Amino acid sequence: MDYKEQYNFWLSDAYFDEATKQELRGIAADEGEIEDRFYKELEFGTGGLRGVIGAGTNRMNIYTVRKATQGLANYILKQGGQEKGVAIAYDSRRMSPEFADEAALCMAANGIKAYVFDALRPTPELSFAIRELGCISGIVVTASHNPPEYNGYKAYWEDGAQVAAPRDGEIIEEVRAVTDYNDVKTMDKQEAMDKGLYQVIGKEIDDRYMEELKKQIIHPEVIQEMADDIRIVYTPFHGTGNVPVRRILSELGFKHVYIVPEQELPDPDFTTLDYPNPEDPKAFTLALKLAKEKDADVVLATDPDADRLGIYAKDKATGEYVSFTGNMSGMLIAEYIMRERAATGKMPENPAMVTTIVTTNMTRAIAEDYKAKFVEVLTGFKYIGEQIKFFERDHSYHYVFGLEESYGCLAGTHARDKDAVVAVMCLCEVAAWCKKQGITLWDQMINLYEKYGYYKETQYAITMKGIDGSRQIAAIMDKLRKNPPKNFGDLQVVEMRDYDLDQTTNMATGEITPTGLPKSNVLYFELANDSWCCARPSGTEPKIKFYMGVKGTDLDDAQAKVEALTEAVKALL
Repeated sequence: MDYKEQYNFWLSDAYFDEATKQELRGIAADEGEIEDRFYKELEFGTGGLRGVIGAGTNRMNIYTVRKATQGLANYILKQGGQEKGVAIAYDSRRMSPEFADEAALCMAANGIKAYVFDALRPTPELSFAIRELGCISGIVVTASHNPPEYNGYKAYWEDGAQVAAPRDGEIIEEVRAVTDYNDVKTMDKQEAMDKGLYQVIGKEIDDRYMEELKKQIIHPEVIQEMADDIRIVYTPFHGTGNVPVRRILSELGFKHVYIVPEQELPDPDFTTLDYPNPEDPKAFTLALKLAKEKDADVVLATDPDADRLGIYAKDKATGEYVSFTGNMSGMLIAEYIMRERAATGKMPENPAMVTTIVTTNMTRAIAEDYKAKFVEVLTGFKYIGEQIKFFERDHSYHYVFGLEESYGCLAGTHARDKDAVVAVMCLCEVAAWCKKQGITLWDQMINLYEKYGYYKETQYAITMKGIDGSRQIAAIMDKLRKNPPKNFGDLQVVEMRDYDLDQTTNMATGEITPTGLPKSNVLYFELANDSWCCARPSGTEPKIKFYMGVKGTDLDDAQAKVEALTEAVKALL
């Protein structure tokens, strides 16, 4: 059916409820809106679903959620995993509880038990719960940091990580195979509960999760000693982090934790924010105001599903608060864990640090300094979680820390996804350690730059919405792939990696070797002078992103170099 036929089908078929039909009647005169809602199915990609909430095949609604879940249920049944059940969590967004229940009742109707959290929970706790309960799979309903009109659905497998290849492709095929909405199963909630197919979970998982987080603390005595001196401002951005973050900091003994009152409670409209993203400086406006009132040492913000952490810290020389990128905060935590575990004899044998191809090159320098195995994976934390599984299966390395540039990291193996709750905890331990040394987090960041080099990274993104947007993004990637640039400004291209073709090309010799990583539509250009640029279409937004990194001799030099590289990228486009 074309988009107009799909629209009429939704208006006339008895499967769709009256509220849905009423919404669709309201756009009858808007041909463009009808086309956008029905020109395709909302794609179930490698990360699940994500889209604008509303009626239509290209929207997040109870019908698209059920349909995706039926595909996942079919896959679980084919794997013989129905007896293990599925864990389901959700965040504070519009329709999140409803979508979680729709997914649970579809699973139940297929004979697969659903363990559903009693209220909103962070994404990393869902990852933990899967393994804690011995589930075959997991679902979290969230759109992370997207604007309020969005929601999403992420699928996990029994190792606690988001579904990775080849399983992700197999599940996608099962979802695509569900072509008739009338084939999608569901059942009454009370009936599902009576049959033991819908079980509410909560406090018992919370308590175990907290126990596992605390195992990552290296110096509890330093926290106790400095707990009364350090001042922390925290905002959950109206999301899931409020309860677990406050609980862990309280139980560790931190005494002066101030919550941004306007952003404390769940709010699906994110009323105080343009964009609930810890990467956005404007999102810290209220937190920084409170920090100045309280003379805070550190300012922390977690995104709505509490898997990413953003921070500011005071520069004592100026009295101003300095923004830290995800690379910077990740390096502070990584270097502290490596150093203090090595110093106290708590470093496991064959330690490993895992990062992504678009994360700062300082990760490699730190790993080498502490004789840890350095592993680089594709963008997406599921690939980091997958490495933990490989290490355990092969008895090869012991995972110590993993991070990606987009403000996500994981200390320990309690979860297999990025965890802002453990990141808050670890960062606050680093802040306590710094306080004891008489320095700030910013001072410590400068210490790391002085030791390892002034690494600086940035991003340049182009948004291209609608039907033509994907075509334009594909055209840009095609141009770079078929006619790769020899230089980015003054920086020569040393090597080009095309992960879609699994080819690494030495630009001087023309020699081609495999990349060694899974197939992905990503182009990576290694440049002279320890610089690089990577191009990839976003998996969650209508954007093409360019990630860039340089190494300077000081802060000003690094800033000048990264600005020049950004301009060179723009000129190429």
